Amino acid sequence: MSDLTIRRACPADAAAFAALMSSEAVFGGLLQLPYPSEELWRQRLVEQSAPGKTDLHLVALRDGQLLGSAGLHPAAASLRRRHAMSLGISVSAAAQGQGVGRALMHALLDYADRWAQVLRLELSVFADNERAIRLYERCGFVREGLMRAYAMRDGQYADVLAMARLHPLAPTLPPAG
Repeated sequence: MSDLTIRRACPADAAAFAALMSSEAVFGGLLQLPYPSEELWRQRLVEQSAPGKTDLHLVALRDGQLLGSAGLHPAAASLRRRHAMSLGISVSAAAQGQGVGRALMHALLDYADRWAQVLRLELSVFADNERAIRLYERCGFVREGLMRAYAMRDGQYADVLAMARLHPLAPTLPPAG
């Protein structure tokens, strides 16, 4: 999508995030809650961009309008899990099926594989979200397990798949000498 701009999210995007995440077509497919406030998103975006934070949060824009977001976040604070990051992605209802998710995924994977020393990417996705699962599988993610009644969605407990992707060509040391 040549008319799509991908860039790092910033606190000035808070209102657009609140609007994106207010759509049931978006938050219904995520592990987010409805009715997010602009201030909540501003706080999150400020925190993620603080010095020393390793989060990467990207946005996809067309004609200045936020169509989607995707982020990489440390999987855990543990030193032994430093090599792993969790991935989250959302695309507005109007932009779904137009390559926005694919463009965001490719940008995140490029960052993780070439710059961030990430060996393992993890995500969870509602087990009935076939469109998202197909995208993740095309990007090299594999199903690692089914988590039964994992999250409340629309008044019902829903199953979630755990998926992960290992770096396809994990970096190695150059030959000595």
